[in-house]
Amino acid sequence: MFLEVNDLNVYYGAIHALQGISFHVEEGEIVSLIGANGAGKSTTLRTISGLIRPRGGNIQFNGKDITMLPAEQIVRLGISQVPEGRKIFAPLTVRENLTMGAYTRNDPAEIQQSMERVFASFPRLKERINQLGGTLSGGEQQMLATGRGLMNRPTLLLLDEPSMGLSPILVEEIFRIIKEINSQGTSILLVEQNALMALSVSNRAYVLETGRIVLTGNSKEVAENPQVKAAYLGV
Repeated sequence: MFLEVNDLNVYYGAIHALQGISFHVEEGEIVSLIGANGAGKSTTLRTISGLIRPRGGNIQFNGKDITMLPAEQIVRLGISQVPEGRKIFAPLTVRENLTMGAYTRNDPAEIQQSMERVFASFPRLKERINQLGGTLSGGEQQMLATGRGLMNRPTLLLLDEPSMGLSPILVEEIFRIIKEINSQGTSILLVEQNALMALSVSNRAYVLETGRIVLTGNSKEVAENPQVKAAYLGV
């Protein structure tokens, strides 16, 4: 199994944020986690990344137990996270932001090669290579955050709310690029409140409610579920 999450329990103080969730991502897939605010979606990604320590359960990646590894080691194993709210380095240029994404790598030629691949997906970033990150538009900042995540050459990309705060046209563009990244061989675990868009690009989906997985299936099945339609798709 590529990524396997087993019986994961996470607490914030006395709050039981993730209540024994289990799911998996196969190599080459896009898998969506959908749910309302506070359902535990971002907590799930942060726990996989090593930013939060679970109180129970385990996480396996490529057959290796990564549950208690520090975040830096998890990045080195090939998992990158694009955080909610982008969290780019506003005082740094586009080039410097991207270079920060490659901090675990040492070969300048390979880093430059990765940067060119990012520019192939996000030509607008190349146009703004010397511009400060904080002066970019919201859509450009999302592109930069995603590009920074790709600089590590991850085999698994964790995307947290990539469409947040973007215009409908930019949402379409970001999701087109997500499909393109996946087609180039990167598996993706996608957390997204825009359930319609998430389900349109993913292979499978899990629905989270208050820290529990309440529904799973291929994305088409999940999109056609009456409860999902009522709660998340506005149907």
